[in-house]
Amino acid sequence: MLFAAPSFAEETASAVDASAAAVVASEVKAELASAMASAPIASTVEASTSAVAAPVITINKGDNTWLFVATALVILMSIPGLALFYGGLVRSKNMLSVLMQVFTLFSLISILWVVYGYSVAFTEGNAFFGSLSKVMLKGVTPDSIAATFNKGIGISELIYIAFQGAFAAITCGLIVGSFAERIKFSAVLVFCVIWFTFSYLPIAHMVWYWAGPDAYINAAAAEAATKTAGYLFQDGALDFAGGTVVHINAAVAGLVGSYFVGKRIGYGRDPMTPHSLTMTMIGASLLWFGWFGFNAGSALEANGTAALAFVNTWVAPAAAAMSWLIAEWILKGKPSLLGAASGAVAGLVVITPAAGFVGVGGGLVMGLIAGVAGLWGVHGLKRLLGADDSLDVFGVHGVCGILGAILTGVFASPDLGGTGVWDYVANGVASGYSIAAQVKIQTIGVLVTIAWSGVVAAIAYKLVDLTIGLRVKEDEEREGLDVTSHGEKAYNL
Repeated sequence: MLFAAPSFAEETASAVDASAAAVVASEVKAELASAMASAPIASTVEASTSAVAAPVITINKGDNTWLFVATALVILMSIPGLALFYGGLVRSKNMLSVLMQVFTLFSLISILWVVYGYSVAFTEGNAFFGSLSKVMLKGVTPDSIAATFNKGIGISELIYIAFQGAFAAITCGLIVGSFAERIKFSAVLVFCVIWFTFSYLPIAHMVWYWAGPDAYINAAAAEAATKTAGYLFQDGALDFAGGTVVHINAAVAGLVGSYFVGKRIGYGRDPMTPHSLTMTMIGASLLWFGWFGFNAGSALEANGTAALAFVNTWVAPAAAAMSWLIAEWILKGKPSLLGAASGAVAGLVVITPAAGFVGVGGGLVMGLIAGVAGLWGVHGLKRLLGADDSLDVFGVHGVCGILGAILTGVFASPDLGGTGVWDYVANGVASGYSIAAQVKIQTIGVLVTIAWSGVVAAIAYKLVDLTIGLRVKEDEEREGLDVTSHGEKAYNL
């Protein structure tokens, strides 16, 4: 008010007579004098400086509530969603082993996330790793606030931690599908500890860590803040909910694992049909349901962007389910439930990196493409790779994750109904969006993720194989992992 009074008086003088302006100015000065007389000098200084400082971040209870719901939905995706989807696809003698692996990995990664995972992924460090400043969530209290994507708006850091931890847990669970029915339970756990630490955490940091919008108060501050962000974030890569961090990352690790663990006994000769497509359909439905939290929750606010992501998560998998089903109908003569369910998952995967960046029309087109691409991935590409990727993790999550990451660069364009790239300094959509330039950035992000995850996975598998071994004995595999690894059966008939 001290700085505003003279200018206010001057502006008023241009609109009213001089005597009226003098009265206004004198009244403002009198109010200021009264306020200053009743307040400590330090408080007055703080008040004057706060006028030019960044806005104070406050928690919106509606946004907080939405993150609670979204986090629970993501957990539902893992257990029971992913567990039942995968479990139904294996032979009955291995059903329980798949359920056990997904369930246990969710528990294990949740613990590691709290101990050091969140700190390494979401604190300032270098371009590839965060720090250990929040090990065991040190310093995080019920009053701690995490930034969203709008200035001045925050959510409780504790629910943000849980939300991101659920992402980490399901990513490790996804890998299980590539080497199902022949890997040691202990090998799964040890591998995932190593891979989670040296692949998931750094890629999450590279793609998603930044200082938050409130640091972008001017061009100089924005430049300084961006230098503290993750490597791919600095490069401008767009990944709304995990195309690179979750799907490509896990799919590459799974594909490498299918080579290291080797093919199942009788693969290509004995029938290995899914034992319960009923379970698979239920699992796919739970995945779709939970994915609304996965994608729309990644807006971190209950706003229009979350609504856009929600609608895209509804439309894209529907389009992919139909395109997979129709393509299969044409090629094989019959549409299958497995094809429809797999198509829906392919659509969910392809829209994940794009959910809040592309318009509904773009999401629909991406879904239609993903259905056909996924069908090719689990048939044509699988034969080319020569790997026994048991449940087609790479064929669906790898192919459609790569496709989605790259197409995000296309359909995020405002000219095609996308949101463009937000300029946090200008508080508006940046001008001059280039599809070619963004696709190049997206492709670099994909290649970095493939290389990083592939190398870490190969080293991790080799270490596990040299120490405790990767694969169960032949007679144990023939009998089934339910009994030989866990002493139980999924079904006691």
